[in-house]
Amino acid sequence: MSDIKVVAIGGGTGLPVALRCLKQYANKVTAIVSVADDGGSSGRLRKDIGILPPGDIRNCLVALAENEDMSRLFKYRFAQGNGIAGHNLGNLIIAALTDLYGSFEDGINAASEILSVQGQVLPSTIGNVTLRAATYDGEPISGQAKIAQTAKPLKAVYLDPSDIEAYPAAVEAILEADQIIIGPGSVFTSILPNLMVPEIGNALAKSKAIKIYVCNVLTQPGETDLFTACDHVAAIIDHGSADWIDVAIVNTQPLPDEKLTSYAEARRYPVSITTESIQALGINIVLADVLDDSNPSCHDSDKLAKILKELV
Repeated sequence: MSDIKVVAIGGGTGLPVALRCLKQYANKVTAIVSVADDGGSSGRLRKDIGILPPGDIRNCLVALAENEDMSRLFKYRFAQGNGIAGHNLGNLIIAALTDLYGSFEDGINAASEILSVQGQVLPSTIGNVTLRAATYDGEPISGQAKIAQTAKPLKAVYLDPSDIEAYPAAVEAILEADQIIIGPGSVFTSILPNLMVPEIGNALAKSKAIKIYVCNVLTQPGETDLFTACDHVAAIIDHGSADWIDVAIVNTQPLPDEKLTSYAEARRYPVSITTESIQALGINIVLADVLDDSNPSCHDSDKLAKILKELV
């Protein structure tokens, strides 16, 4: 295949990992990013000036950037200063470009040019959406940041408003893709906020591309406590459609013993492999060593890229 179009869907720190993989073999790379974030620098900007949260989009722009000097600038975070401490400079630049060019999407495009981005980064929606959740004991939680910090197991998440319109270019990219990557990343707070935008979910179900879910290496406190690989997959398709995933990639490489203790102290545990349970859902599974040896809570971009390329 001479012209490979790949879409990666997610947010947080996981999606940039996927994008660095795709740069190695795809001719056209599109990131579709959640705009439900309401914490940290992004949350402050969202509250103070009414801009959509730029942080996850900035991370993806940097992952696809060719201009290394500007990438370093966009990643810079202020450590001190009244009112500016904690803000990321890239977020402020995107906010400024949004104001200068008149819209969030034009601001993203301008940032893409500054960074010499190879590919495109698109929001799943440009509507003002709030992520809400329900725990298994019935407690409602409002806001992505609070949901990510909960210590209680999550039963479901949903968008408010539920009928939020998708960004048209994101829908188009999904329908034209040869391969679609979902994750890695937080299931409830990074992946599902994209897929639950109705037109995004519908396009994903209709797409003829191979749809690959990259399962997380570790569980997350509260959000995916004690989740197996099958639990991750089931949580996604239970919110929408079994047609969202064709293949799941699950890490097989054991974590170093010295890391297990520190991760366990943070209530993070290796995701257990549940091959037959995933296959029972009608989904194929690829078992492989995709662990980043230098940072074993993450995926190794080169290892993962080799597998994804073979699955095109």
